[in-house]
Amino acid sequence: MGPRRRLAPPGVAPAAMPPLDAVTVSHSHYDHMDVPSLRALASRGRPLFVVPRDNGEVLREAGIDRVVELGWWESTEVGGVRITCVPAQHWSMRVPWDRNTRLWGGFVVESDEGTAYHAGDTAMSEAVFRAIAERFPRIDWAMLPIGAYDPRWFMAPQHMCPEEAGRAWELLGARTLVAMHWGTFRLTDEPVGEPPARMRSWFGERGHDASRLWVLDVGETRALRTS
Repeated sequence: MGPRRRLAPPGVAPAAMPPLDAVTVSHSHYDHMDVPSLRALASRGRPLFVVPRDNGEVLREAGIDRVVELGWWESTEVGGVRITCVPAQHWSMRVPWDRNTRLWGGFVVESDEGTAYHAGDTAMSEAVFRAIAERFPRIDWAMLPIGAYDPRWFMAPQHMCPEEAGRAWELLGARTLVAMHWGTFRLTDEPVGEPPARMRSWFGERGHDASRLWVLDVGETRALRTS
């Protein structure tokens, strides 16, 4: 990502990925919409790319033509799996003159095997998380960002800290909190290893069942079970 180098390799090497059915892209920031990475994913079985409104042009210019754009609360289906774009408290920009011209969001993915929510990038917003919980009363896996939060005076309007991610998980009423958005790039001021330590500490202080917090190592796989 420009001059910034990854702190860890991808969990699965691009050449080792199986054919993909769908790819969701949350917003246009370069650490989430990296064109070479998206081209690599597009070569794995010609998946359908699901993006928020007005992001499709970036992918089409990159030669990725299987794209569906969604507004907030709009849905599409891929192979019997329903994908809904949901709100997030964030923003978008790729160049100085296109700030907030493209929508951003998270995604709720529903199938007979369970419901997963990927928040994308988001700040803490009780209104957003309550609205998502109202429409999706059973979320099995909530993938919530826990990193890139310091200094708070600057980052609070756009990124959650671990304790806020925990509060978001409570508001969602989700079964499992899957921690994400930390440890790949050094984006902000907090120590790289601090987000998961604070997340585990919050879980313990609140008396939550530790098995309901997933902090995965790079390349770690866990089976999704709803029972």
